[in-house]
Amino acid sequence: MPERIVIALGGNALQSKGAEPTAQAQLETVKRTCESIARISQRGYEVAVVHGNGPQVGRIVLASEAAKDVVPPMPFDVCGAMSQGYIGYHIQQSLKYALSRRRKDYPVVSLTTQVVVDRADPAFQNPTKPIGPFYSREEAERLEREKGYVMREDAGRGWRRVVASPQPRRIVEIGAVRLLWDHAIVITCGGGGVPVVENPDGTLEGVAAVIDKDFAAELLAEEVAADVLLILTEVEKVAIRFGQPDQQDLGQLTLEEAARYVREGQFGVGSMLPKVEAAMKFVRANPSKRAIITSLDKALEALDGKTGTVVTFA
Repeated sequence: MPERIVIALGGNALQSKGAEPTAQAQLETVKRTCESIARISQRGYEVAVVHGNGPQVGRIVLASEAAKDVVPPMPFDVCGAMSQGYIGYHIQQSLKYALSRRRKDYPVVSLTTQVVVDRADPAFQNPTKPIGPFYSREEAERLEREKGYVMREDAGRGWRRVVASPQPRRIVEIGAVRLLWDHAIVITCGGGGVPVVENPDGTLEGVAAVIDKDFAAELLAEEVAADVLLILTEVEKVAIRFGQPDQQDLGQLTLEEAARYVREGQFGVGSMLPKVEAAMKFVRANPSKRAIITSLDKALEALDGKTGTVVTFA
């Protein structure tokens, strides 16, 4: 039976460094990304795709706020759904073409996905999820004063707006994902899913937050009984003492080792930490399975055990 893989795409899979933040520039990057996903599919793996939306939803919010004198601003959850739609459109179009070039006629579909979070999640009291573009310290301070944003420095790259990043509890459309699995490559939980809370009467209500796409991918991987959680990012391997002269890249990481490095603060809160924690969560729940963190261009080699960081139970 083919191995099932849930692929979590990092920001570099959607937007290249230095490129203009336009839809067309994103599409060109996504086309290259989908060539890598198509190669994985061609190898015989069954895949589903989860993607982030931090920069994109931030720009949609900014555009909506800038036009507030012309049209009413859209709520944050609606902006998240909009980003889910247009990113999913780019991926499904590009992946379908990449597959057809390999003579693989297989459906690709993006599914608008809601993910339930807890109103009482402490993340709402401590926003950490970066969205939108990078700013200088002066620009960040102005936005805090004028708009009430929470701004944080992001791994030495500049300042960004942060919003709450609650843990995903339930994928509302998981039944549809399971039905589609044997018939299509599904792009789901885009941007971590549109965050919603469940009211006492059973209705769902959108909230201003961004669910980390790595945790959403982990939940999806559990729900579809995936064999591998494949988290793709900018670097080939997870490292400790990152950026220092004695940086050490890690080829394999047990749960015990990973937990120790997390306690030591070895991984960036807004960058590598959620990837490692999501990988740990998947392996903890599925001791016989594996989670892999690697770069997009090394994905197949990592699946073959030749590179990447493989997180294992022991």
